Amino acid sequence: MSMFSLAGKTAIITGAASGIGRASAILFAQAGASVLACDRDAAVEKTAETIAAGGGKAHAFTMDAGSEADVKAAVAEAVAAFGRLDIAFANAGITGGLPEFFETTAETWADVLRVNLIGPFLAIKHAAPEIMKSSGGSIICTASVAGLRYGAGPVAYSASKAGVINLVQNACQSLVGTNVRVNAICPGLTETGMTKPLYDQVRAVGKEDRIGQLNPLQRGGEPEEIAAMALFLASPASSYVNGQAIPVDGGLSTSHPVSTATQKATKMALDALKDD
Repeated sequence: MSMFSLAGKTAIITGAASGIGRASAILFAQAGASVLACDRDAAVEKTAETIAAGGGKAHAFTMDAGSEADVKAAVAEAVAAFGRLDIAFANAGITGGLPEFFETTAETWADVLRVNLIGPFLAIKHAAPEIMKSSGGSIICTASVAGLRYGAGPVAYSASKAGVINLVQNACQSLVGTNVRVNAICPGLTETGMTKPLYDQVRAVGKEDRIGQLNPLQRGGEPEEIAAMALFLASPASSYVNGQAIPVDGGLSTSHPVSTATQKATKMALDALKDD
């Protein structure tokens, strides 16, 4: 059996109507998992239909990832539908818009923290006991490179994702001896429903080549690339990985963001070395 196989496993994935969540739900199902695809957007039904059309097992579940009642209901639904729970991917998130620091309202803070940070806490709190009944498994949370340092997102979003990184560290220590692993993924700029307005704006002015220019690969990410890391963390292949926050960002987090002018100067220096 492949180290990346999820055969016989059940997974809950939030934010599964689009982007990283949808790509992960499809990939997990292809790896053999039964998937409860969750989202507050009714389009999550299409994710489940796509999985079923490909021969996989999935149910759609409409929920608010920041509501404790909804999270408890999702866990119960997964167990009722598939008989067990092995994996929870707390992926749902919102940006709260792109306001400047002093324009960010307390209401925006409350909404962003409720979905982005309280949501993953609730997923861990209610999924972990069921996963323990299955002799262990994996919980994955979507953080962000914005949670690692300044410069990759608005203030409330960035702070919420920094909280997710600390949350998984606390959770892994709170689950000592249970064989339940908790890790976070820190995506860089990735084309999803959440980032669509940014991508649309850049494309509208003919500057698509600027997307992702600050990372060494000089491009944005695709949802499937983040889903591949989620599959690794969900699978036996990552059996000794616990309490970690893993960037998937084209190399952006290896350095602070730099200007295009700095990159051009670096490229000129490299070109000069090649000429020598």
